[in-house]
Amino acid sequence: MTTYYRDPEVLITSSGVRMNGREFRLPELIQVWHTKGTRSWGVIAWRGALGLTILLPLLVGALAVLTALVLDLSFGTAAAVVVGGILIGVAVVPVADLLLERMDLSYDHGSRTLEIWGRVRSGDVLLMRTNNAQRFGRVYRALERALEPAVRR
Repeated sequence: MTTYYRDPEVLITSSGVRMNGREFRLPELIQVWHTKGTRSWGVIAWRGALGLTILLPLLVGALAVLTALVLDLSFGTAAAVVVGGILIGVAVVPVADLLLERMDLSYDHGSRTLEIWGRVRSGDVLLMRTNNAQRFGRVYRALERALEPAVRR
């Protein structure tokens, strides 16, 4: 028996599938497909907020430098504003790494609810529902690989 995918909630082998608390032998699955739900605007807004959080200190630093150049300031004051603007821009670098990591995780998890459905003799059954796009892809590919040999028989 070949194991195609295993985690605490899902097991896909060459003989069967265990998902959503139910078990099916591969020949029982007549058809398998997936659906995508609507986008979660909350997730998209969160990504936008992260992007603005990364850019805001850079914009403030650039604005400080531009202000120092445009206004008729004494050399000492202009130099202090320019140095302050540059320091604000540089200070964001360590924080930006953390925020970009959060942004990456947001894209890994996705912005939609994803479902895997199967058709058996008794009707259509929901095999899995998740918003984790990365996990969904792994499970669905494993399910396709498990079903390939069954189709050829």
